[in-house]
Amino acid sequence: MTSAVPQRATPVEAILGLGSNIGDLRVQIDCAVAALHATPGVRVIRHSAYYRTAPWGETNQPSFLNICIAIETTLEPRNLLETALRIEQEAGRVRRERWGPRIIDIDILFYGDEVIDEPHLHVPHPYIGERAFVLAPLVDIAPERMIGSRSVREAAAAIDMTGIERLDWEVHL
Repeated sequence: MTSAVPQRATPVEAILGLGSNIGDLRVQIDCAVAALHATPGVRVIRHSAYYRTAPWGETNQPSFLNICIAIETTLEPRNLLETALRIEQEAGRVRRERWGPRIIDIDILFYGDEVIDEPHLHVPHPYIGERAFVLAPLVDIAPERMIGSRSVREAAAAIDMTGIERLDWEVHL
């Protein structure tokens, strides 16, 4: 007997950040977006441009490709996290070092307006306002979303965007 995944009656908008710096970066990201969209209870509704970004934290590694997506989901936050981790694992992600190279990384940036502080699940993501690689694509899909007392647009304008390159690639949803 399989147990049902807890679902909300009304969908909530969540915003996810995705990044890759191992292998075919665009394929890794596009496959993760497709896997999310194919998940029951998840529908991708907006997609930022692709951004080539300098590594953050551990800087001695290849550049990343990053995007942000907005989804509508009936999955509870913990189930959305488990879905993201499963997709990462199925893509071949192995967690060896913090901020190290990765095939795919999927972070929950926002889950509606909820504030969640649980083991391994902190929403809004605690480093949003410090990371240009998140803010650049986030401006594309949620410029007026608030991070504390500033909008995403204001936070992005106040941060050093050195090493961030917007790519003019067609987005496929």
